[in-house]
Amino acid sequence: MESLLRSPMKLVLLTAWLSSLMDPCRSSDICDSCHHLATCKTLNGSNDACFCNNGYTGDGTTFCHDDNECQNVTNICGDKGNCTNTEGSYYCTCVPGYTSTGPANFQPNDGTDCTDVDECQTGQICGLNAHCHNTNGSFYCTCQRDYVPTSDTKHFHPENGVRCKEHPQKYCHDDPRCITQTVNRTLEYMSNLTEPQGFLGEISKQTSGELTSVELISYVEALSRTTSMMGVGEKDHANKPSIINSTLTKLVKAVNNLVEKDELVAWSRMKEERRDHTITKLLHTVEESALTLASSSNTPTELEIKAAEMELKLYTFDVREKKAKLSVSMGGDQINLSPKSTPEEDRNGSVSVVFVRYDSVGDILKPSSDPGVTDYSRYAGTGEITVNSQVIAAAVKPADVYQLDHVTFTLRHNEPIDTVADVTKCAFWQYDPASLQGHWATHGCERLHVNSTATTCSCNHLTHFAILMSSGRANLVAHYNILTRITQLGMIISLICLSMCIFTFWFFSEIQSTRTTIHKNLCCSLFMAEFIFLVGINMNTHKLFCSVIAGLLHYFFLAAFAWMCIEGIHLYLIVVGVIYNKGFLHRNFYIFGYGSPAVVVAISATLGSKYYGTDKVCWLSTENNFIWSFIGPACLIILVNLLAFGVIIYKVYRHTAVKKPEISHYENIRSCARGALALLFVLGATWTFGVLHILNETTLTAYLFTITNAFQGMFIFIFLCVLSRKIQEEYYRLFKNVPCCFECLR
Repeated sequence: MESLLRSPMKLVLLTAWLSSLMDPCRSSDICDSCHHLATCKTLNGSNDACFCNNGYTGDGTTFCHDDNECQNVTNICGDKGNCTNTEGSYYCTCVPGYTSTGPANFQPNDGTDCTDVDECQTGQICGLNAHCHNTNGSFYCTCQRDYVPTSDTKHFHPENGVRCKEHPQKYCHDDPRCITQTVNRTLEYMSNLTEPQGFLGEISKQTSGELTSVELISYVEALSRTTSMMGVGEKDHANKPSIINSTLTKLVKAVNNLVEKDELVAWSRMKEERRDHTITKLLHTVEESALTLASSSNTPTELEIKAAEMELKLYTFDVREKKAKLSVSMGGDQINLSPKSTPEEDRNGSVSVVFVRYDSVGDILKPSSDPGVTDYSRYAGTGEITVNSQVIAAAVKPADVYQLDHVTFTLRHNEPIDTVADVTKCAFWQYDPASLQGHWATHGCERLHVNSTATTCSCNHLTHFAILMSSGRANLVAHYNILTRITQLGMIISLICLSMCIFTFWFFSEIQSTRTTIHKNLCCSLFMAEFIFLVGINMNTHKLFCSVIAGLLHYFFLAAFAWMCIEGIHLYLIVVGVIYNKGFLHRNFYIFGYGSPAVVVAISATLGSKYYGTDKVCWLSTENNFIWSFIGPACLIILVNLLAFGVIIYKVYRHTAVKKPEISHYENIRSCARGALALLFVLGATWTFGVLHILNETTLTAYLFTITNAFQGMFIFIFLCVLSRKIQEEYYRLFKNVPCCFECLR
């Protein structure tokens, strides 16, 4: 004990041990006193203590109350979730319109998120004749074109019982009186809006969905009133570029709603004169409104406003401070304004320049006239003449301050062109500001450069510019009437001549031979083919009947080629000296002449009956190269005949030059060979031009094919009858006892 007293450290340790034995609040007693919602634990090296569990708040011994995280933590589940408190915890659920990427009940820190539910994918949620539009967390419905909701609002929800009914003004655009009434109602409805931004905002709202044709007319008329509004309010907008920007943004949005691609259906329903007037008024309004608004600015301004299918750029500057040349790029297109050279002292004042680009207006401004083509209406009717670029416009105010010398622009083609076959024209939309009736014109513009993707032009005036394109195929349309008349005239003459050939080969017994039998059947086949062609080629309204016509044409034209092939084979047999039975030979000629075409047509019809007859004519379709079911056999026959005639000519000239045989015999063969070659040339050349026309449609091949095909009956009559000495003699004997005819024949 004495040693402990002498050592202070040992004394301290002893005292601490005795104190712990005598402490009434030992740790075991503290843990026993913890609340049932608390846990006894040591924190940071201190003695054990009672702490409320997660989700509870209290002293840990006498009470632990639930901690309401949904109230205590702001927006704990985020904007897309709802918080639900539970005893000691909480969970989140997605708000209506969103779905969980994990469990339905989740907490923010477990990686679960809420994503939008696309209600429009669940079927016809909006009902019949309606469109569904998905939004974040919700959706709304609008009626299809030509239908209106049973409520007064354009946007509706199906749970409200709103449905779409047929628009009472569906056909109003065809009735001038109805148009006038609708326009007046629209203007009356908008009359209480006298401030430009509110007026334009309401038009944007009313034109946000699909429109009828009469609604387009009405809202274009309403928009045309904004120019005067902006003129009245110039003082209010002075020195406020932000207001100019806001107003132009609303203008561009409203105009974009009217000319977007979805509205092309409504534009196309209008009569051409009404459509041209309405779209011209709209284009004129955009220019005038933008320039009027810009003229109220007292400070240099540069604004660029873009919409889905439209873009506008506005410049206001002092001509003394701005560079002479003004260049702008819009949507990949380029336009440059070059003013006239004037002394600097004469350049004074503020100028406003507006540039506008339209993506879809070219489809509305369908070409209907052009000073460069006489029968231009036929181009437009076939759709072959197109606006192959975006429409870009430029306007200057005041024009006397910034006097234009010329404007150059490069417009990209909507579709790549063939610079050899296709023709592009630099055109502008010319209209009278008083009547607002417009049309495409080209005077004052010239083409500087063209490639497959773009055309560069220069014009000496400003307006709306575009590139008109006519394809090589379209050039044929202008000649359609001429080609049709040539075909009709040639077919009639050929039918008369073929009738005379058939009569000749049947009537005169002195000329009857195997060769005349071949010619007779060839002429009969060609006569039937040309008669069916003349009567039924354009009977394409009934598909089955048109297919039958195409099949008959296929058969009889092939039969004509088959008999031409037979003539070559017959001459070859004569030259090589083959001895044959005449009856047997004739029987086989008939089998080949009429049987082989039947086999080809039967196989072709079995494999591709749908290609007999097209939407335009009752002939073989070029789709999937089906036309070669005729061209292939015809080319094969031409090749066989050429080989046969080559052998014939070789043998004839070899025998006459070396062996000097019977001159009359080989003279007869030469005469027959000349006639057969002429026949081969007539039929072969006709369809050679036809193949060339299919491969490369040009005006030249169209005329060559039409003339040779239409008049081939006349050519056959000339070669086989008129130039034949035997037939001349037969006709001489027939008519020699007729005084009037004898004088002519002599």
